[in-house]
Amino acid sequence: MAINVEEYYKKYGPMVLRRCRTLLSNEDKALDAMQDVFIKLIKKDSDLMDNSPSSLLYRIATNTCLNILRSEKRRPHINNDEILLNVAGKDDHEKRVLTNHFLNRLFEEEKESTRVIAVMHYVDGLTLEETASQIGLSVSGVRKRLRNLRKKGLILKEV
Repeated sequence: MAINVEEYYKKYGPMVLRRCRTLLSNEDKALDAMQDVFIKLIKKDSDLMDNSPSSLLYRIATNTCLNILRSEKRRPHINNDEILLNVAGKDDHEKRVLTNHFLNRLFEEEKESTRVIAVMHYVDGLTLEETASQIGLSVSGVRKRLRNLRKKGLILKEV
């Protein structure tokens, strides 16, 4: 029997949101996680049974939040405003010139898609999975390009 996701959202949404708030301690992240829970429910609704929906949603919410926390631990939060200001060199002409020179050297022999991957992941904050699906590469391909770009950046920074 197919699950009525809209009915579940109305009935169990507050419970899922409370669970996400408790685990993530951040309102915006909790709201995003709650949406992810119901998206997962939509994707798997044909495989699920209508026995104990609150337990199912509680478990999905917990796993979703734990995955978010693990992801954040692996990839610490980077202040996007600081990155954008550094890249743009907002008020400092010399800094802007040096930053542009560094970025030109960093990306001069890279594929255009590597630059897009870097912006999506580091500036827009997309996960490796989201970036990979947007670009049309595997997660390992995106990870490899970012790793190589980081190594190249560290070498250029030392020079």
